[in-house]
Amino acid sequence: MKKRNKIYTPLLLSIACAAGLVLGARLNFDTGDELFSANPKKQKLNRLIDYIDYEYVDDVNTDSIVDITVNKILENLDPHSVYIPKDEYAKVSENMKGDFVGIGVSFYQVNDTIVVIQALEGGPSAKIGIRGGDRILYANGKALFKSDVTEDSVIAQLKGKENSKVSLKVLRKGSDELLTFNVRRGVVPIKSVDASYMLTKELGYIKIDRFSETTYEEFSEAIKDLKAAGATQIALDLRDNPGGYLSEAINIADEFIKDDKLILFTKNKSGSIEETFAQREGEFENGKVFVLINENSASASEVVAGALQDNDVGTIVGRRSYGKGLVQREMELGDGSAVRLTIARYYTPTGRSIQKPYDNGNESYFNDYMERYENGELSSRDSIVTNDSLRYVTPGGKVVYGGGGIIPDIFVPKDTNLEKEKLTLLLRGGYMSRFIFDLLEKDRTFYNSITRKNFREKIEITDKIIYDFNRYLKYQNIGLGNVSAERKPILKKFLKAEIAQQLFGTNVFERYLNEDDRLIEKIIQLSREK
Repeated sequence: MKKRNKIYTPLLLSIACAAGLVLGARLNFDTGDELFSANPKKQKLNRLIDYIDYEYVDDVNTDSIVDITVNKILENLDPHSVYIPKDEYAKVSENMKGDFVGIGVSFYQVNDTIVVIQALEGGPSAKIGIRGGDRILYANGKALFKSDVTEDSVIAQLKGKENSKVSLKVLRKGSDELLTFNVRRGVVPIKSVDASYMLTKELGYIKIDRFSETTYEEFSEAIKDLKAAGATQIALDLRDNPGGYLSEAINIADEFIKDDKLILFTKNKSGSIEETFAQREGEFENGKVFVLINENSASASEVVAGALQDNDVGTIVGRRSYGKGLVQREMELGDGSAVRLTIARYYTPTGRSIQKPYDNGNESYFNDYMERYENGELSSRDSIVTNDSLRYVTPGGKVVYGGGGIIPDIFVPKDTNLEKEKLTLLLRGGYMSRFIFDLLEKDRTFYNSITRKNFREKIEITDKIIYDFNRYLKYQNIGLGNVSAERKPILKKFLKAEIAQQLFGTNVFERYLNEDDRLIEKIIQLSREK
């Protein structure tokens, strides 16, 4: 289940991009006391916490003290070593796992009632006919519409063990009686491949949102389908992809790189080097590949882009990537919380580290986006600062640089239309989602009758809808201002895209938005060149 209701500024997007990174496989380390029993520093901290617990004059929540202490320790390391409190750990793990067990719906709570936004594709609810607009009133006879029912308690009712059953009573507009759905809970995929379709007769497109445990499996299915549809070229869209599991990135890079070629190597504290090579015949080793990156493409995304670029495979298109070359391992702390600790640096095949500096502290590190914006780098390749001491040459003679992200082979500037960027943030951040949900609720019978084929002709974003959206934003204390004639087409497109998202899912949503995307247009142009 997922719920989008936040909005991010460009700076927050960059922070989220950095904070949400998971590079490396999870290991269960032995964290028993015997590991640290002879460590006087650990004993000192334990003694202090015990003194506070038993002797301090006022009652103090020592759990919160421990959390603060852990965070302060990690703040003095690097920007990507982070603490995950136990109340957040389950959600973080689920997001990266790639699936969960439940009935498979996204929903809003409207006037204390659970209203389905969408039955997730491939999930149990979609298979038995639950759809957007349905109100789930009862689960196994328990009312879900009481004012004291929290979202967490609803989720607890709808999730459960695989193959267990839950009987739902559903109110659907147009039906006089409650509908009964006996749902067998199952594995519900949390898709990391947002879209895959043909851009032209020869060029296939795949967009990866993040690298979760199932990304390579999703990618493999997508690329096979595209090849069957006639694709001899692939556009791999890694824009705004914050990273994820290193193993998934390696497997995807291996699909394009010939056997025995180096994909990356890592170096840990002791100087031990571990190399990773392409090991199998990939699905697309002999086809053209284009990789789309931007300033928010990070970590595992940069592993893929760097591996292909350093092996002279394909073409990297877009803007300089985020610049994260650190490897984390997730280690449980024994109380349901965990720490993601940097345990190595990774290097691209030519030997370059693409980690940007963090010597000036976390604030400066996470403000890097604004610095790029102000120095003109997002609009001009000539504004990208390179260091000749970090200059490398690929086997094919291409000059590449380390020290901060992957510089694309072909630069495409960021759209300078600030109004479009603001609307994009509203779209991606969730405010359009709730507004469109309320719009669909006004005539569910009509909207649920729309098919993917007749979507374009049937859906019209009127001036009245734009007026209502502007008024809705004012209630949220967000000022959109007057919608000029220049802004209106963009806003209409985004609102229509959100309708597509809620009715048909991310594949149709991304496809619709990509139609006037300048990077996509550039890729299509490049694909047609001999």
